[in-house]
Amino acid sequence: MSRKVRAVTESRSTNDTGSNWERRYETLLVLVPWLLLAVSTVIASTEPGQSTLDRALTLGMVAVTAGWVYAGHTRASVERRRHVAPMLVYFVGLLALGIALTSRDEIFVLFVITGFFHAFYLPPWPLGVAGVFATSVAINTMTMGFPGSLPHAGAYLAVVAVQTVGISAGLVIGEKSREQEEKRKQMVARLEAALEENAGLHAQLLTQAREAGVLDERQRMAGEIHDNLAQGLTGIIAQVQAAQRVWRSPDQAREHVDRALGLARDSLAEARRSVQALRPRQLETAHLPEALDELSRRWSQDAGVNLRFDVTGDQVALSPAIEVALFRVAQEALHNVARHADASRVGVTLSYLHDVVLLDIRDDGRGMNGQGHGFGLTSMRQRVRGLGGAVEIESAADEGTAISVRVPAITAAAP
Repeated sequence: MSRKVRAVTESRSTNDTGSNWERRYETLLVLVPWLLLAVSTVIASTEPGQSTLDRALTLGMVAVTAGWVYAGHTRASVERRRHVAPMLVYFVGLLALGIALTSRDEIFVLFVITGFFHAFYLPPWPLGVAGVFATSVAINTMTMGFPGSLPHAGAYLAVVAVQTVGISAGLVIGEKSREQEEKRKQMVARLEAALEENAGLHAQLLTQAREAGVLDERQRMAGEIHDNLAQGLTGIIAQVQAAQRVWRSPDQAREHVDRALGLARDSLAEARRSVQALRPRQLETAHLPEALDELSRRWSQDAGVNLRFDVTGDQVALSPAIEVALFRVAQEALHNVARHADASRVGVTLSYLHDVVLLDIRDDGRGMNGQGHGFGLTSMRQRVRGLGGAVEIESAADEGTAISVRVPAITAAAP
């Protein structure tokens, strides 16, 4: 997995976790006012010494408050709760109704605590801090009374200050966390867009590479026809014409006919070789690992050199063009080892990685001077480059040669 894909995956996991906590906290904010209002109402209604009218007035105010909470918060959509103006109106009304209820029965101070939670809906954070401060002043004024003396005022202000600072700290941290979460979501969105764009570019490059590979193969076939078949046919025609001119002299005519027959046989062999080059026999009934294994065993027997073939990674059925290219590269590399390397050991490794396939051919032979520019190596590079891959050759005198081929892992099912 690439670094960018891993970063997006981790960011998605973080976003999912953050979204879960955000939903749970949102649910808590919805339940808090109803829970506190219900508890306060039950306690207030069961207190002795109240007349029926007092209970009716209290329940009427509770009903108004419940309607305000339902319309202004519970019923409101998440998007509406994020708008400052309607939530500011709701918060002021919530605090006013809480104070009115508390003036009838101090137990409703429990409900006023809702202000500490719903100040969360008053961004930016200074407005939220003001909401916490107003809630603290309302609660402490209703419970402690308005300060009249200096000691009383000191205690009153200390309690309000501690409540405001302590609760506002969590509110500010939450606001900063939301900002970071929003930035993280934007970053993930940009990364996903970049990944989609890169995937499109990668597919386009692979298509262009395959088209280039087809063009290279056509050019190779054109060269084969021009250099071998066309010249052979030209030679045959020339010999037949020469035989026609001396047709009355059988011995001379037979000599030209024999030459034409030899050229025809050679041209037929060249045509068969060119056709076989399009699709190796080993790949007609097997995939690349089996074909390379057979090639390695036969080569080792014919060359008398110890060869070890290994396959690593999870094997997949590759595109025929990829399999043919890697097989031909291995064939050409082993051919060069047999002709030039004078090696005693050879290693061939086929590695299936996440999005690429590697083919490594190493020997302990005499090595090469430079990076090699023969026809076989040039053809190898062109074939691999046409598939969007690359060839690296490392060699030093008396230290052997290592050829590493890297191609995209285009599967047989890929478009």
